[in-house]
Amino acid sequence: MLQHAEIIAIGSELLTPDRLDTNSLFLTERLNSIGIEVELKTIVGDNEERLEQVAREAVKRSALVIATGGLGPTEDDVTKKVFARVLKRQMVLDDQILERIKARFRRRGLEMPANNARQALVPVGGRILDNPAGTAPGLWMEPEGRHVILLPGPPPELKPMFEECCLPRLAELAGGVRLFKQVFKATGITESSLDERIAPIYVKYKNPVTTILASPGEVQIHLTGRGRSEEEARKIVTELADKIEFELGDLIFSRGEENLEQIVGYYLMMREMTLAVAESCTGGLVAQRITSVPGSSSYFLTGVTCYSNRSKIDLAGIPPLVIEMSGAVSAEVAKGLAEGIRLKTGATLGLGITGVAGPAGGSVEKPVGLVHIALSMDSSLDHQELRLAGDRERIRLWASQAALDMVRRKLI
Repeated sequence: MLQHAEIIAIGSELLTPDRLDTNSLFLTERLNSIGIEVELKTIVGDNEERLEQVAREAVKRSALVIATGGLGPTEDDVTKKVFARVLKRQMVLDDQILERIKARFRRRGLEMPANNARQALVPVGGRILDNPAGTAPGLWMEPEGRHVILLPGPPPELKPMFEECCLPRLAELAGGVRLFKQVFKATGITESSLDERIAPIYVKYKNPVTTILASPGEVQIHLTGRGRSEEEARKIVTELADKIEFELGDLIFSRGEENLEQIVGYYLMMREMTLAVAESCTGGLVAQRITSVPGSSSYFLTGVTCYSNRSKIDLAGIPPLVIEMSGAVSAEVAKGLAEGIRLKTGATLGLGITGVAGPAGGSVEKPVGLVHIALSMDSSLDHQELRLAGDRERIRLWASQAALDMVRRKLI
């Protein structure tokens, strides 16, 4: 029963910043849908020696190897030749494939270039995968009970070939196993602290598999379960997911793919509340994130960037004496921004942010990374002080995440 796969993406262009390997993402998603997990992906250029090294190792270790690209008519298209050598199979000219390629050119009123005949050379014993969208056929070979599939590189050719010629049979070989995935997103906790709390829970489970990923401003927990049906896989994942959620509580802001600004928007709509923001060090980033959510105009009233001291006075109504006595980066100014923007706009909640994003402007008392966030609502005025590390963009991003999470926690 097939459970795991390896993908080799072939093409020197994929090793440059100009071209992304989207084929591997597509194949991974489709393989996961039938219960096959991708354990390894490799990108190798159009180098015959390197490709042979990669192909030999892949065929040794993996029951299913899918290679994409390198099936064209040019000198650097060496995929079939290399795999034939690795699998010790002779290459022969397939007359039917050759005639199909010639006919394709004739339909376009063209004569087939001689080098296209290379695409009709196939390893002995390989099953031909038809390519109605192009000239390069695919191949499926089964050396010693393993499965090696060669697919063309262009996505418009690869996708229909895989869907029609490969996926149904792979589903049978996978034995009807299904995967179910659950994602948690948490904020306000480091990756190591989160793992320290939930590792005693998830290490007891081999199914589902737990993966923890650190992303800017959040930590993601990915659970992947296997079952004979999607319902069974879901049940397996849910048992562990419920335990993790109970342990982490409101550190978790999403049990899906939603980002924090979407979650804040949901709560504001549910509570029929509105929000206004006065930002200094984040430079409008919080407002930008909130307004990136469709429909945010129903709960977001305004966002002002109060970067200079004068703008803090004019736009948020902070008394000049407060800035003079406490400094622009202070709890008092953050509270003044939050309270002032709420009163000026009539919003239910006012959010104020000020800090030192760096790289310059810090001092011993107020170092780079010091951020003050305040939230005003009715008679309450909450404040949070952060000491953030990293470059300017990282500090701004983490500050915006903390500010949005402050709103979320207030609303729940």
